[in-house]
Amino acid sequence: MFFGLEHASLQVYWWIILSLLGGLLVFMFFVQGGQGLIDRLSSNDQEKTLLINCLGRKWELGFTTLVLFGGAAFAAFPLFYSTSFGGAYWVWLVILFCFILQAVSYEYRKKEGNFLGSKTYEVFLKINGILGVFLIGVAVSTFFAGSEFVLDENRFVEWRGAFRGLEQLANPFNYLLGIALVFLSRILAESYFINAIDNAQIVEKARKDIVINTLLFLPFFLGFLVWICLKDGFFVDSAGVVSLQPYVYLQNFLDNPILLILLLVGVVLVLGGIYGSLKCTKGIFLLGIGVVFSVMAVFLNVGLGNSAFYPSITDLQSSLTIANASSSYYTLSVMGYVSLLVPFVLGYIVYVWRVMDSKKLSTSDLDEHSY
Repeated sequence: MFFGLEHASLQVYWWIILSLLGGLLVFMFFVQGGQGLIDRLSSNDQEKTLLINCLGRKWELGFTTLVLFGGAAFAAFPLFYSTSFGGAYWVWLVILFCFILQAVSYEYRKKEGNFLGSKTYEVFLKINGILGVFLIGVAVSTFFAGSEFVLDENRFVEWRGAFRGLEQLANPFNYLLGIALVFLSRILAESYFINAIDNAQIVEKARKDIVINTLLFLPFFLGFLVWICLKDGFFVDSAGVVSLQPYVYLQNFLDNPILLILLLVGVVLVLGGIYGSLKCTKGIFLLGIGVVFSVMAVFLNVGLGNSAFYPSITDLQSSLTIANASSSYYTLSVMGYVSLLVPFVLGYIVYVWRVMDSKKLSTSDLDEHSY
């Protein structure tokens, strides 16, 4: 089968793939972050259109990454997919609706005969850029906070929360990552604008605003890390029994120093990318790599450590691990060969990115086909 790997090794392999896709998805949130800044960084309608067109060349890559992440989760860990998407469906429907608003807005904002008006679609873009990112952060926080569900003997999910996932908003600790991602997406967007736009006024505003967003991002991100390291975690012993124990996620980092190094390197690269954006135009690349590393470290911690990656606070033994939530050995093996295409897909994305950004975008490049 897939290079002779055993089932447990394939589960680890696919969690690494899923963590990588999660990191790439957060990096692509620069599109969402930019949507929330179109008024803040522009002085007139022409500059606003310039910002939206700069993002419009990339929004489909982010949407594709989101779909790819969901598809990989469904194929590799179907019990997680059915439990989360099938149980907490209201929160996921709201997230999906936010991304539908994004697609509709880029299509119709400048379309002739647009009866809603451009302003309406700009509001839609801001909803996607703020609410969509925030709710994804809240949803990911439940990997550490837990959710209200029970799995019966047939592994069918019974969701105990009456609001089907929206009850996650009642836990203030879930807000830490959600708010951190909103400010991180803005930092990424401003770094991207500095690299991709030929407009001195916008670049100057972006450099000033990136400092503010960094100062707002750091307390929430550090607060999230402190919270997960100090809270009681969902420990899984060698027999697969789940129990609440203190400092589980901190111990996961200490037991797997590679993950801790990955996180620290990621944080340093993020700070280096922010500094680079203030001094030159290439900071987005260092920043992007740092974001991918940091997100991967968080995902790998909860999935590969001695913990359940999707815990249940209603019934601890219903909690999901990569061992009990994955597909069969055959499925993971076949998918393993398919995953060998991922580097080619990433290579294509890099190529398209370079072609699109080979020339900085300016107001002179705007035409009747603008978003």
